[in-house]
Amino acid sequence: MKMRLGRLRRRSDIRRQDDFAKRVRSGVHWKQCPTGLFCDADLRDSDRNFRLRRADRMEEILLPNERRTQSFDPHRFWSDEDYFTSPGEATDERVAEVETLLGYKLPALYVELLRVRNGGSPINTCFPVGTPDDPEEGYYVIDGICGLGGKWGLDSDELGSRFMIEEWGYPEIGIVFGESPSGGHDAMMLDYRECGPQGEPAVVHVEVETDEEPMITPLADSFGEFVRALVHRDVYDTSEEDKQYALEQARSAPLTPRLRELCDEAGTALPDAERIFRRLIGEIVEEKGFFALHADPKSHLAYDLQFLLYVHAEGPVDREAYLKAYESMLVFGPAGTLKTGGYAPGFVADWLDERLRERKIAAEPASGQLAFAADYAEQVARRAAAYLG
Repeated sequence: MKMRLGRLRRRSDIRRQDDFAKRVRSGVHWKQCPTGLFCDADLRDSDRNFRLRRADRMEEILLPNERRTQSFDPHRFWSDEDYFTSPGEATDERVAEVETLLGYKLPALYVELLRVRNGGSPINTCFPVGTPDDPEEGYYVIDGICGLGGKWGLDSDELGSRFMIEEWGYPEIGIVFGESPSGGHDAMMLDYRECGPQGEPAVVHVEVETDEEPMITPLADSFGEFVRALVHRDVYDTSEEDKQYALEQARSAPLTPRLRELCDEAGTALPDAERIFRRLIGEIVEEKGFFALHADPKSHLAYDLQFLLYVHAEGPVDREAYLKAYESMLVFGPAGTLKTGGYAPGFVADWLDERLRERKIAAEPASGQLAFAADYAEQVARRAAAYLG
């Protein structure tokens, strides 16, 4: 049975999604491939191979409490991160007070963990879902587990379980206990629907950032099963593999059809244009670990080069027409071609407006069409030529 995804981080999205914060600055909209974040057939093949390698990797990497067959040691569960840790100790009296307030008995292992540390971040933060050969295989992230008292406590008036149920729309099924990276839009809950308020609850993931009722996804039959199943984020770290893949793409992947045309027509405006693009993109990947264009100097040079080639081939262009045409050069294209696969339109618009303010791009008086100022076009070509050395 297919699982509703919610905040599940699928392997089929990880190559793009895990770097999302790096690719897009806070508040900037990222425009993705029309068919989804992960749309290349060759990337999907790479992903299938990666899932098989990761299955072996999960057997090789042994971190505290990471295998269900191990005996569970509460003293090896918590990380040193104290952001979600509540002040004071989880005494019998405090536990009883919180249970009375919430109307539910906490699992014995939950209380045992709070005796070691009164809430906090676990060492292992990823809950695996599916198997390596499952297309929907992925994981949920739990950043913090709530303790007793303080801002992040289960009983907190500000962010506690009752607050999340009453103010954020979490369902009346038990206790909101696990913090996710979404800032409140999804969380882990202890689910007492089957066992009753005094029983051993299941663990579910709940997403409330929907237009419908909260989306509830079962994760584990008990809290003990849940914490024993957590694995370290390194199990899902693909950064080095992604970088090597992107470098190989920069070296040898075919250009998009539109960029291919523009490079072929470049002539003396930008001799050896394809090699320049490949080397520039290679440097961008070396610096960032992936191929994406932002507001940094090398990204601005890439914007300059695309504009140079486009105007050389098509003549002066109006602002909106160019911003629309931009997508066909290094953003979207057939599977396997050299491209970013998505972009933040604001970065490109900001670059263009900056060049207009600097008068490096000028508008023709009669038509308002845009082209490089002659001296700046020469400057861009000289900077690009450095990549041929």
